[in-house]
Amino acid sequence: MRRADRLFQIIQILRRSSRPITAQDIAQELEVSPRTVYRDIADLIGQRVPVRGEAGFGYILDDSFDMPPLMLTPEEIEAAVLGAQWVAGRGDPALAAAARDLIAKITSVVPEKLRPFIAHPATGVPSWSDTPPDGIDLARTRVWIREGRKIALSYRDEKGAVSQRVVWPVILGYFETARMLAAWCEMRQDFRHFRADRIVSAQFLDEAHGLRPGELKQRWKRQMEQKRAT
Repeated sequence: MRRADRLFQIIQILRRSSRPITAQDIAQELEVSPRTVYRDIADLIGQRVPVRGEAGFGYILDDSFDMPPLMLTPEEIEAAVLGAQWVAGRGDPALAAAARDLIAKITSVVPEKLRPFIAHPATGVPSWSDTPPDGIDLARTRVWIREGRKIALSYRDEKGAVSQRVVWPVILGYFETARMLAAWCEMRQDFRHFRADRIVSAQFLDEAHGLRPGELKQRWKRQMEQKRAT
């Protein structure tokens, strides 16, 4: 790997992490020695790249650093296109349209020599078969997740029984055969997962549940981890 490419990769590694990264971790990913990473970090700091930290503790890139976001490698382009293809085929209408727009925007800004990686990618996803329509507006649900508001659901379970729930939406999951809403259920006083196609109706309430979306999501993650462990 050329030194300039290595410096760029170090910036990318630091950029994608919210916690300090040790020179050993960087060296392992780049397949170089920690000593090389120390020298490269010193060079970046000398070039006024705002890297903070020290040997033995780890390094972090200051949020103020600005680098053109679309200096993409062929692999990054293929990763973006593959992800966008998947979302275009499996996302709700709003996300599917956004995925197609994303591919068009990437195509318009990358150099000409990289456009074949978009027009003729070496990766692909299977075609998406028809699924039952969602009983809830997923685009609006994402807004309610971000704003921390409640949703009142009329939900039909796998046996056909319909119940009324007030839930605190956490996250939407997109699977091969269904879309799923993870939420805290006031009736069950626990986290539950609701298939979007089994939702009979949904009322988007103005009432906030009182937790930051990140905090609610962390609670859900901890419960999922505990269940997997047992």
